[in-house]
Amino acid sequence: MKKINLGLLGFGTVGTGVVKIIKENRGIIASRLGAELNLKTIADIDIRTNRGVRISKNVLVKDAHKVVDDPDIDIIIEMIGGKKAARDLILKAIKNGKHVVTANKALIAEQGQALFNAAAKKGVELAFEASVGGCMPIVKSIREALVGNHIQSMTGILNGTCNYILSKITDDGSTFKDALAEAQANGYAEADPTLDVEGIDAAHKLAILSTLAYGMKIDFNKIYVEGITHITPLDIAFAGEFGYRIKLLAISKDRGDAIELRVHPTMIPVDNLLSNVNGSLNALTVSSDRAGDILLYGHGAGMMPTASAAVSDIVDIARNILSGAKGRIPLLSYHKGMVRKVSIMSVNSIQTNYYFRFSALDRPGVLSKISGVLGKHGISIKSVHQKGRRIESSVPIVMLTHLARESDVKKALAKIHKLDVIKGKPTVIRIEGESEADF
Repeated sequence: MKKINLGLLGFGTVGTGVVKIIKENRGIIASRLGAELNLKTIADIDIRTNRGVRISKNVLVKDAHKVVDDPDIDIIIEMIGGKKAARDLILKAIKNGKHVVTANKALIAEQGQALFNAAAKKGVELAFEASVGGCMPIVKSIREALVGNHIQSMTGILNGTCNYILSKITDDGSTFKDALAEAQANGYAEADPTLDVEGIDAAHKLAILSTLAYGMKIDFNKIYVEGITHITPLDIAFAGEFGYRIKLLAISKDRGDAIELRVHPTMIPVDNLLSNVNGSLNALTVSSDRAGDILLYGHGAGMMPTASAAVSDIVDIARNILSGAKGRIPLLSYHKGMVRKVSIMSVNSIQTNYYFRFSALDRPGVLSKISGVLGKHGISIKSVHQKGRRIESSVPIVMLTHLARESDVKKALAKIHKLDVIKGKPTVIRIEGESEADF
């Protein structure tokens, strides 16, 4: 049986998962592929730690360049993470005529254009299913299953850490600090959780998905990003009373002349399928003109889910090698000449519904002052809730709005913040899933 030689860079959590799948499921992979996947060399700075999988000592090396320079290796699997070293090794592998599989979402989102250009020029594959959504076949679904569709929007929970934290606060009444600590203890969050809780990880994934969906050049820096650190148990409790749950959503919408790209905490109705995706799970709803709405759901991170996605890429490339196929599916879904620069809508131009919470002094006329400012900026109030819960010397006033423009909301809240009856900065959370009939 023909062998496809593999070189693995990075023998950490996901790299170990790739090795386990290839070794433990060797038979089923070979029967489906018609060839054997042979892990020829594995590079890692630590070649002594026991990863719980049997590997011959002569397979392990410390120098990653020995792997990418090996003429017998067909496919390089990059699992070292980070940007500079990974980028240099991937470019070297491509230069050497090797196909590459990676799970490196930050590198793809921020510097991917140079990598894809190099791969296209050399005529090799650069596969990245494992960079978005763990085991969910998101990339394959957009590039292949929905190839005949105009994708109108994508809305997803793309970060398991944030989803776990918000689920713990919602269901167990945990504080943000305690929920984060539990996420770290369970391996769902890094020691430094900044990329997750500030929304950056989800934005990396949204940048990749939007490139595939709309044929646009990757433009990570223009995505509006807001994290979950300001979300309080009080806001989550109010959301529940109004029939919503709060999720960190990655949202893209094709508005014709521009694309909305934003990541932020969002209230969604409890009857929305995404509102019931809890714990560390991920999900993505894709809306298109022919297929309608589809929902992909599954484990978005972790050893085996991510490794499973990487192995699917390895097998796809191996099939191309066996059949002599080149460039059968465009790397970024659209052919190179059709990938173009697309305008990204400023967050100030979006229109949606809003949740406001003000901490106000318990005095007559406060509500009319707030309502007056909102009215002057064209913001129509859908409902008002003034609770008797006293927080120190103030009480919370909560408002839900009809459709409003972000720029108007920002101006109004800046003026309300300056009112002498308001204590602290107003809290604002966008609401999705309501009717857009008055757009």
